[in-house]
Amino acid sequence: MAPRLELSGITKRFPGVVANESVSFCVAPGEIHALLGENGAGKSTLVKIIYGVQRADEGEMRFDGAPVQVSSPGEARRLGIGMVFQHFCLFEAMTVLENIALGMDEPPPRRELEARVRAVMEQYGLVLDPQREVHTLSVGERQRIEIVRALLGRPKLLIMDEPTSVLTPQEVELLFRTLRQLSAEGCSILYISHKLGEIKALCSTATILRGGKVVGSCDPKVETTRSMAELMIGGSLKALTPKSGGAAGAERLTVSNLSAPGAPPFGTSLKDVAFTVRAGEIFGIAGVAGNGQNELLEVLSGERDAGVTGSIAIDGREVAALGVSARRRLGLAAVPEERNGHAAVPGLTLAENAILSARGRKGLARGGFLDLGAARAYADGVIKAFSVKATGARALAGSLSGGNLQKFIMGREIGQEPSVLVVSQPTWGVDAGAASFIRQAMIDLVARGASIVVVSQDLDELLELCDRLAVINEGRLSPSMEVKGISIERVGLLMGGVHGEAPSETAEAA
Repeated sequence: MAPRLELSGITKRFPGVVANESVSFCVAPGEIHALLGENGAGKSTLVKIIYGVQRADEGEMRFDGAPVQVSSPGEARRLGIGMVFQHFCLFEAMTVLENIALGMDEPPPRRELEARVRAVMEQYGLVLDPQREVHTLSVGERQRIEIVRALLGRPKLLIMDEPTSVLTPQEVELLFRTLRQLSAEGCSILYISHKLGEIKALCSTATILRGGKVVGSCDPKVETTRSMAELMIGGSLKALTPKSGGAAGAERLTVSNLSAPGAPPFGTSLKDVAFTVRAGEIFGIAGVAGNGQNELLEVLSGERDAGVTGSIAIDGREVAALGVSARRRLGLAAVPEERNGHAAVPGLTLAENAILSARGRKGLARGGFLDLGAARAYADGVIKAFSVKATGARALAGSLSGGNLQKFIMGREIGQEPSVLVVSQPTWGVDAGAASFIRQAMIDLVARGASIVVVSQDLDELLELCDRLAVINEGRLSPSMEVKGISIERVGLLMGGVHGEAPSETAEAA
């Protein structure tokens, strides 16, 4: 039987970089095939070529044995190629059904479309109300919209790009059940993820890209997550050095009765949030995206102050009435979820981006004048200390890959030696090597007496890093839990919005 997808010598060049160089591999019918690689390895460019978003400069693509040239996503869908992107393309104020119709080339009449949508949902166990507006849905439910939209085209090949980055453990299991059913029916799946444990559980083959080239393949079920990570980076993955097991020190950050309105039109209001983090401690906040995480980070950093009530204290000093710069002078540093446009300005150099947050604590501005020499020296120091792949302090932030920009941003904040670091999604979309480096830098910071608040949708990351964690859902924070001996089931249920029930009782009720 001919391969479902066969790539031969696929090459794609951009000015100054070869994104894909002579890439060749096959995906069999019904196979769940992983595509692994570091940030910047060429995965995104390759799947865009397969889906018709970009054209290859060289090479051949065959689909079910026949040579094809896919010039647009519409043509890809007509061939039987579907794709579910990492970032959903949905209109918040429209219904599920309306969003599905907008993503179809030739949607049928509304009543017929709803019948087809309900049939697909029933066939694959995807529970969703076609008439609900998107802004009322959880992230997992929103992903189901994208999956249903792809399945309506009866794809022979389904591409999944980081599909579980914002899902609860229960939602991940539902997704895997759907993908295994599709595979059993003969649909091939090309699966991209940095979560190597998922690759082991789901995929039968993995192709590894490094520097735009195929450097090998493996059977994930006989590999360890560590060995796959080392295949991706081309070297040994350094194990995390844990911080000393001594008792936590004095209270660094104290939050009491913190409430704030959500950002209009669909933001989540914070409701009586309270927690304490001590010196030498990492406190985790788990939750599905859209439950108040961004609002909490903005309130803690001082970016949001309208309508905020309650108390925020750093080293015993009340700071709720202070702005961003004043809080930073007192030892607070913050890394928001969005790298480009929030944590960094793509059109500015790395030195200029260093000035944005480090000008006070690192003396990059004196007497009202910027010290560009000092800024370049600080940025170069961050680049060296955090192994950032960049041409130097004068490189534009927008020229870096996602993982390297994240390393620079984390280094820029950690290099200021804050007493309190609040960081959202520290390794989201970052490859195994960069993620390990960032996590070690955070551990080293708390070992020097700082405290860290980590907001993350990656439960494995929180369990690896944190001493205690809580779950945020609809703007409310659960009581904190010691990570040692924690129930993953309970955390997953809290992330999904189940409160106040024992884990076993909840599971039985479900």
